[in-house]
Amino acid sequence: MSYFSQDGGGGIIYVTGHRHPDTDSIVSAIAYAHLRQKQGHNVVPCRLGDLTTESRFILERFNQAEPLFIQDARSQLDESIMDDANKVSENAILRDVIERFDANHKVFTVQDERSHLLGLVTNSSIGQVIWGDTAKAIDLLAETSVENIAKSIDGTLLYAPDESDHNGKVSIIALSANHLNYYELDKRIVVLGNDTQSQLRAIEKGASVLVLVWTKQVAPMVMEAAKKAKCSIILSGHGAMNTSRYIYYAIPVKSIMAQDLIVFSEAEFVDDAREKMMRSRHRAYPIVDAENRVMGMTSRYRLLNAPKRRFVLVDHNEAKQSVPHIELAEVLEIIDHHRIGDLTSDRPIAFRNEPLGATATIVSKMFLENNIQPDSDVAGLLLAAIIADTLNFKSPTTTDQDRAMARHWSDFTGINIEELAESIFKASSQNFLDDLPSLLEGDVKEYMVQDRKIIISQRNLYRLNETEGIQNALEEVMEQKAKDKDAYLWIMMFTTARDNGSIFYAAGPGKAIVSEVFPNKEGESHTFQPGVVSRKNQVVPKIFLYLREGGFYRA
Repeated sequence: MSYFSQDGGGGIIYVTGHRHPDTDSIVSAIAYAHLRQKQGHNVVPCRLGDLTTESRFILERFNQAEPLFIQDARSQLDESIMDDANKVSENAILRDVIERFDANHKVFTVQDERSHLLGLVTNSSIGQVIWGDTAKAIDLLAETSVENIAKSIDGTLLYAPDESDHNGKVSIIALSANHLNYYELDKRIVVLGNDTQSQLRAIEKGASVLVLVWTKQVAPMVMEAAKKAKCSIILSGHGAMNTSRYIYYAIPVKSIMAQDLIVFSEAEFVDDAREKMMRSRHRAYPIVDAENRVMGMTSRYRLLNAPKRRFVLVDHNEAKQSVPHIELAEVLEIIDHHRIGDLTSDRPIAFRNEPLGATATIVSKMFLENNIQPDSDVAGLLLAAIIADTLNFKSPTTTDQDRAMARHWSDFTGINIEELAESIFKASSQNFLDDLPSLLEGDVKEYMVQDRKIIISQRNLYRLNETEGIQNALEEVMEQKAKDKDAYLWIMMFTTARDNGSIFYAAGPGKAIVSEVFPNKEGESHTFQPGVVSRKNQVVPKIFLYLREGGFYRA
């Protein structure tokens, strides 16, 4: 049973073909995603490499965007569930944070007006002020404005000089004026009651800030003395006990925030972030984008339970051809027409493998089986992919089902098969000599035979005479590529659907094998091999058989 026939839940599902994608791989991903999207699933087509000239032409011909380029199967932090960032301004006061502090809000991100991360405030940093060393709290309060002090105690600021110069020390004075004699009040914040003489005496002794409790108005003589001495006056909104406590809540957040942080990028892989997290002991960790803007926070709990990326693989079923680190993702389904490879899964999945000429044919059948009609352009894509992968039905891998599905899409779209085939193969021939390294790395497959690497590239051309004059340049590039990749043999296979055959170029220590398996005519170096068009069914089996029968020693 397919994952999509069940209640698969939400979240993105990525569908991708193989590395070095050909047209069948690209189109199958797009069409399969289209099918599942019509069924209401959130499926995104992807690619693992650059588009070939042929694929680009076909996508443009049928008005399709390039699939999403994806480089790794591992999930990133921006795909995980993030906790709220609990944003506070750097100019907020400690009381603003404390009032929001609860079981769900224990870590706060300090951000500027553009949401850039500046620091963190935690219960630990709050505790250092409220329950920690008094000297530190005094130093922090000394840098705190009287406006913040008034705000923290719900007070009314009656007067403040242009510059307030207090030392952060707080004195709570008894209501009797006689008790002032026992206090050193110079530059202090002094909490007093509704006693005019005590207020005047405190100003006289050098107090910098008078915080008055249980007081509704201040005598004019006190106001006059305060202005003369540049002593701020605040009417508190609380009694003596809460006032003295809340004063320390006036310290600005920027003074206590932690700045030596462990911060994760939203593009960072969950596995990497989890490993770093295990080496630290923080409650929460900020996640930022490329411009240091806060996206949210994460925690051990979130990352230990973070979902894996989910994939559907088309046109391949081997790990070395798939997304890097595919073993760390969740594969939901595979649709392919190649031999069975080495991919494994930790639970049963839908694996559809049919010996057809194109994966696009299998995807086409799935539309019919689900009674879903694709958009006309997607139907055109499927027709083009079947034509391209079967070399217009001349490949030995072609089946009656490939021909039947091509006719079906031709009737559905009104597109002439022969005209489309000619345009595809002409497009694939354009400017292919401009970049020989890219030519070799376009549609390329790697194989291992007796611990030796065999690489086979293939390029479809409309006419093979387009290769004339490139032999020396191509073989020079191939030899360097074979050396760089430590390949025993690199084969470049040029194939024409028009004339139904191929020619071969070879490089590497084992290059003589190609002329043994596909002999040249006398006096020729790259003889046309009629009927040889399939790398999978005709070239690979013959090369492998030759090598396994001792060809390593004869070459």
